[in-house]
Amino acid sequence: MFGYIKAAKGEMKVKEFESYKAVYCSLCKELGKSYGFLARLTLSYDFTFLALLNMSLKPECCSVKRGRCTFNPLKKCNYCEKTEDLKMPSAAAMIMLYYKIKDNIADEKGFKKIGFKLLLPVFSRAYKKAAYDFPQIEKIVSEYIKEQDELERNNCTSIDIAADPTAKALSQIFMLCSEDQMQKRVLQRLGYCMGRYIYLLDAVSDLEEDIKKNSYNVLKADCNGDVKEKVKPQLYFCINESAKAFELLDIKKFKTILGNIIYLGLEEEMKL
Repeated sequence: MFGYIKAAKGEMKVKEFESYKAVYCSLCKELGKSYGFLARLTLSYDFTFLALLNMSLKPECCSVKRGRCTFNPLKKCNYCEKTEDLKMPSAAAMIMLYYKIKDNIADEKGFKKIGFKLLLPVFSRAYKKAAYDFPQIEKIVSEYIKEQDELERNNCTSIDIAADPTAKALSQIFMLCSEDQMQKRVLQRLGYCMGRYIYLLDAVSDLEEDIKKNSYNVLKADCNGDVKEKVKPQLYFCINESAKAFELLDIKKFKTILGNIIYLGLEEEMKL
C-alpha cells in the first residue's frame, strides 16, 4: 500500500490517539521481531489500519503495556500485549515491500536502480518467511502484480480497468480479517473501495513525475486541465462506499479510530 490511509489526528481524542499510536508501535515491534530490524523501516499507516481492522473484529480485549522504543531508548511507548493479530498485517507489509522493490528495479534507471537491486537480497529472507507463513497473501499480491504489469505493458487507458487489480488485491486481503462469511462479504466491499481509492490517489500524486519520466500512469491519457478535479468525484464515491461497508461491520473495538480514518482521514488525505 502507499501511505494514504491515515487518521485525521486533529479530530482524535487523546485516548483514541494513544490507542492509535499503541497499535502503530506494536506493529513496528512485530515487524522487527518477525522479520528483522530493517523491516521496521517499512512501517506505514496503511498497515496500521489493516492491523486495527484485523484486531477490531476479534472479541479479545486489547491490553497494553509500557516499553522502551527501539529507535529512541529514552522514550517509552504503549504496546499491545497480544500480538497474534499483528502477524497477518506484518506479513502483508513484507510481501508488498518485496514486490515494490522488484517493481522499482524494473522502472528506475542509474543509481536508483542499483540501490533497489542491493535492497532486494536484504529483504528476500523476510519475504520468504512471510510467504511461507501466509501463502494466501503471497498468492494475492503476486497475481495482483502480474495483472497490473500486463495492463501497464498494454498502456491501459481505462481508469476502471487499471484500478481493478489493486482494488481486488485489497479486498482479498481484508477478507482475511474474519472467518464469518457475512463479514467477509462486507470486508470484500470495503477493501475493494479503499483499494480503488488508493490507486486513484496515487495516480494523481504521481502524474507530474510520471510525465517527466515517461512512466505509465493511467491519467496521462487525459491530463488536460485539473486532473485532480476530474478524479475527485470518483475518490468521493470510493470514500462514501467505504463508509457504507464499514457501518455493516461487527466492530468490537477501535470503532471510533477506524471511523475517524474512513469518515475524516480519507478526505483529509485527498485534499493534500
